[in-house]
Amino acid sequence: MKKYLFLVIILTFSFIVKAQIPAYSADDIVHRASSKDTLYIINFWATWCAPCVGELPEFNALQSRYANMPVKVLLVSLDFKGDNTFKLARFLELKKIKPEVVWLSDTDPNVFIPKIDNSWEGSIPATVIVQPGKQFKKFIEGTITEKQISKIADNILSQ
Repeated sequence: MKKYLFLVIILTFSFIVKAQIPAYSADDIVHRASSKDTLYIINFWATWCAPCVGELPEFNALQSRYANMPVKVLLVSLDFKGDNTFKLARFLELKKIKPEVVWLSDTDPNVFIPKIDNSWEGSIPATVIVQPGKQFKKFIEGTITEKQISKIADNILSQ
């Protein structure tokens, strides 16, 4: 019986550790995407946004496609602060999400939106493709496919 209790405690602890999703401010995201030798594909989404959830497999495909290349896929959750990170972590586990996920801690869109892109009207999903070393930035508001992003990314990577 002690073995089973110990196993339950270990499994619970490992889920809690795994379930922790880091909180990032918009400034943190901008700083994170500043390496000159990396192409960043950053998607802003939420679990309550049906089009966002619908395109998550596209980012799984991108993660697999560029796994051995200087490309970073980052999913930024805009889920509400009241929704705990354990709920988000469980969602990610159920959907088998591969890319790294962070939670946007900024709550004032008038402050964080201009830091991401001045053209962003605030709707999600929204995706930023940026390559600082080549001074490239493209912002796409609305849904996007792996094929559309790959076309942009492959073009930038080949330059």
